[in-house]
Amino acid sequence: MKRHAVIFGLVGGLLIATLQYTQYRFVIIEHSVELYSALVAILFAAFGIWLGLRITHRRESIRETVVVREVLIPADAPAAKPFAPNTNRQESVGITARELEVLTLIARGFSNREIATQLFVSENTVKTHCARAFDKLGAARRTQAVQRGKKLGLLP
Repeated sequence: MKRHAVIFGLVGGLLIATLQYTQYRFVIIEHSVELYSALVAILFAAFGIWLGLRITHRRESIRETVVVREVLIPADAPAAKPFAPNTNRQESVGITARELEVLTLIARGFSNREIATQLFVSENTVKTHCARAFDKLGAARRTQAVQRGKKLGLLP
């Protein structure tokens, strides 16, 4: 009895395997173009994802800091004194507080528009302050004015 059950089981399994193989061959033959197209699409998608991740990784590595500089300050080092402009020179040159303020912002690299925004005045007002300060310092350009202001002790 067991022998008959084993034989019937093997024959049934062989029959099912044959039917599955026939069905597989039918699907492959009938739908081969669709299957190959899907396979190519999957491969290209995987390649695109891989390439995108690789390019993104390169950009991130480029963005990393190239130079890291650490400056050690001794604990017993005295704190730097805040800069105070030479008021005697300021009065002798005749520069007003507002002109000095504009000159300080010029020394920090601000443009006329940025200075106007910072001081809540118009750009033309900044130009006027610049022209007057340049005249009083005997400068023709911004860099000359800053240089002379530092030389006179008006700028840090």
